[in-house]
Amino acid sequence: MLECHDLSVFYGPHLALAGVSINIKRGEIVTILGANGAGKSTLLKTISGLVDHEDESEIFIDGRSISDWDPHQIVEAGLSMVPEGRDLFGELTVLENLMLGAYPRRARGEETTNLDHVMTLFPKLAERRKQMARTMSGGEQQMVAVGRAMMSAPSILMLDEPSLGLSPLLCSELFKALAKIRKSGVGILLVEQNVKQSLAISDRGYLLETGRITGEESAEVLANDQAVLRAYLGGITRLESRRSERLSTREILKSNIHDLIKHAEQRQSDHITTMRLRSGDAQDQQRR
Repeated sequence: MLECHDLSVFYGPHLALAGVSINIKRGEIVTILGANGAGKSTLLKTISGLVDHEDESEIFIDGRSISDWDPHQIVEAGLSMVPEGRDLFGELTVLENLMLGAYPRRARGEETTNLDHVMTLFPKLAERRKQMARTMSGGEQQMVAVGRAMMSAPSILMLDEPSLGLSPLLCSELFKALAKIRKSGVGILLVEQNVKQSLAISDRGYLLETGRITGEESAEVLANDQAVLRAYLGGITRLESRRSERLSTREILKSNIHDLIKHAEQRQSDHITTMRLRSGDAQDQQRR
């Protein structure tokens, strides 16, 4: 279990996180929702030991404090992160990138079992295990990044915008894989731009605004909260629910159609006049 208590972070004089407290149990997916600049990536980096937090802040994994640990020690404790942008070794093969994830002592001796698990999650990686990572598509590279993190045998997996830049098909495959990882008993802390799909596979969610936790609910409640939908989904669900009430284009335009036609004709006339004037100016300059 991952627990964060009163997590506060400053970038110079600027407060990035203010007293954030969250928890993630094994075998559940928790999504952090927030606008750009809310502090989502900072939260993951702080938990991973990549960003320093204030002295009063505390982070625990399975009851052990990791508040002052280095990143490699935190990985040994059972926490692994897939960063935004993947950060693969482009000149190494898929298999070599995956095996680097098995470097922690906690994963040594179980490389074969963990590799088989990763290949089962992402069959494409088995087919392309000898391919250079830099030659793969963005979606395939993301599979490698998730697989590399899983090779460390984590109890908690954190992902920062894993679907960024992926096609809808690969995005769907990725979320299915995350659901399978959850079933294996791994807890997942997810920061994701695709709010609809992330809530569909999540158990709970936190709302993060300007570095502060402003709400916590089940994923089902958040997915049906109209305030959340307006903030992060643009009201998609509400629009879909009213699709049967939508007026036809003819009905929408009926009262203003003549005005629109008159306006369009005037704009066309103005455009033709402007082009003629420009043509006349160009001819005058040539004569000179």
